[in-house]
Amino acid sequence: MEEFRRSYSRLCKESGSEPQEAVLQQLHQLPRGRLDLATQSLTVDTCRALGKLLQNQTLLTELVLSDCMLSEEGTTLLLQGLCANTVIRFLDLKGNNLRAAGAEALGKLLRQNQSIQSLTLEWNNLGTWEDAFATFCGGLAANSTLQQLDLRNNQISHKGAEELALALKGNATLQQLEQAMEHNQDRHTAFQETQTRTHLLSKEVQYLQEEKSKQFLDLMETIDKQREEMARSSQASAARVGQLQEALKERHSIINALKAKLQMTEAALALSEQKSQDLGELLATAEQERLSLSQREEKERRLEQQEAAERESKLLRDLSAANEKNLLLRNQVDELERKLKSQQEELFLTRQELTHTSAELKIRVVQAEERLDMEKRRARQNMEDSEKLRFKEVEHMTRHLEESERAMQERLQRLEALRLSLEEELSRVKAAALSERGQAEEELIKARNQARLEEQQHLAHLEEKLRLLAQARDEAQGTCIQQKQTVAEAQARASQLSLQVEGQRRRIEELQQELSNKGQEKVAEVTRVRVELQEQMGRLRAELTAQETLREKVAALERQLKVIASDHREALLDKESENASLREKLRLKEAEIARIRDEEAQRASFLQNAVLAYVQGSPLRSLSPPK
Repeated sequence: MEEFRRSYSRLCKESGSEPQEAVLQQLHQLPRGRLDLATQSLTVDTCRALGKLLQNQTLLTELVLSDCMLSEEGTTLLLQGLCANTVIRFLDLKGNNLRAAGAEALGKLLRQNQSIQSLTLEWNNLGTWEDAFATFCGGLAANSTLQQLDLRNNQISHKGAEELALALKGNATLQQLEQAMEHNQDRHTAFQETQTRTHLLSKEVQYLQEEKSKQFLDLMETIDKQREEMARSSQASAARVGQLQEALKERHSIINALKAKLQMTEAALALSEQKSQDLGELLATAEQERLSLSQREEKERRLEQQEAAERESKLLRDLSAANEKNLLLRNQVDELERKLKSQQEELFLTRQELTHTSAELKIRVVQAEERLDMEKRRARQNMEDSEKLRFKEVEHMTRHLEESERAMQERLQRLEALRLSLEEELSRVKAAALSERGQAEEELIKARNQARLEEQQHLAHLEEKLRLLAQARDEAQGTCIQQKQTVAEAQARASQLSLQVEGQRRRIEELQQELSNKGQEKVAEVTRVRVELQEQMGRLRAELTAQETLREKVAALERQLKVIASDHREALLDKESENASLREKLRLKEAEIARIRDEEAQRASFLQNAVLAYVQGSPLRSLSPPK
């Protein structure tokens, strides 16, 4: 039995409910072969666990569940478990207000179970629903093991009685209910025979009253008085029994109303618990949504901060690149300005060299004129010497020009833009020098004119060179102006970039301000949600307090129900004792009536014999009627 108790506790815990202490105590005090849970309020979970245990249980032979206030679902679960049981012989379901579902489950039990021999169903409502009672009767007709059946006080209608009669025709094993019916039939037959005999005796008495009216009148008065007294006593007993039945019905209706109220209270309690669970789930869902929202917004804020940092770093890189480009352009401008200054210095040096060269040429021309004068004086004598000297002077000039050309080439190499023009000028100077040397060799007489012409050509070439240098200067100045414009454009672009950077910085500040505002809004929203959740928790606590109050009320009602049930049982016991005493009185009255009837029958026989003897002795014998 301890294993049965442990199995019950385990099944209750598996179904998520606590085992009932009263049931555990009964299981702990369980006598061998008998489980008595009478007057214990069994829950649905307990019924489910007991139904599972009773399927394979082999020790119990008697199961008492009277006055357990079983619900429809609990009754169905218990009887489903008993369908597979093969050892229980006695089942008591008295006073459980079984209705349609209970009647159907009992019909299924009677069809499938092959061990139950005694079934007590007193004080239930099986006959209220005719279809369900027909199912019960069908199971009873198919049963082959039930011997005793108690269906008292089940509100069985005429149609239910017909169904029960049809079921009893198909059942061959039920004994106690059929014996009661046979006893009632025998009593009815005896009563009919008594009525028939009484009717015959009354006729004979009426016939004899014509002869002996006074005796018969006295006897009939006595009999009428006794009959009236019996009728009054039977009417009083019937009225008393009716009052008792009405009181029992009222108590039964009060108990049903209390049970219905208890069920409604349990339903309201379950609804409140479900509501509290729903609110708890809603609270958990709101908390999860708040956490996910805060995480999502934090992630978005981080992404926006990363994007803003990337944009800021990109703008800073662009700004640094623009600054570097600006510095590069400034360096290029400075380099160009230095180049321009160097070119101007070289141009100045070139002009100085040209002036020195022209001065030297003029000096040489003067010397040549002087020499020509000297040659004129010397004429023919020194022609060869003068030719040699002129040749030497031409060679010296050539060397000097070549050296100056090399110097100019070295200087013009530093001027990359003017290198070609200087090389052309040097080639022209070389050609002029060559042409001058040839003219000096060919025409010594025309040397002065030729020297002047060469000087003019050289001056023209120098002026052309100066013009080219001026053009190069103008081009350099134009290039410098373009570079300055480029620098101005670069500076403008740099200022635009700085403005863009400033705008981006302002945009970043605005975004940071928006982020801070959003953070504040989120904090305010979270605070508001927390306040709402706290309010909801307060309401939930109030509802839980109300539910606890309801549970206390339910417990008080259960205690009241137990008290009422105990009072009801005591009243029933009292009523049963009163009924037993009334039955005993009725039995005594019936015995007294039978005794009186026997005495009256004896008196009637005596009177009949006396009348016969009188008639036989009188001369009117021939006129007396036959017996």
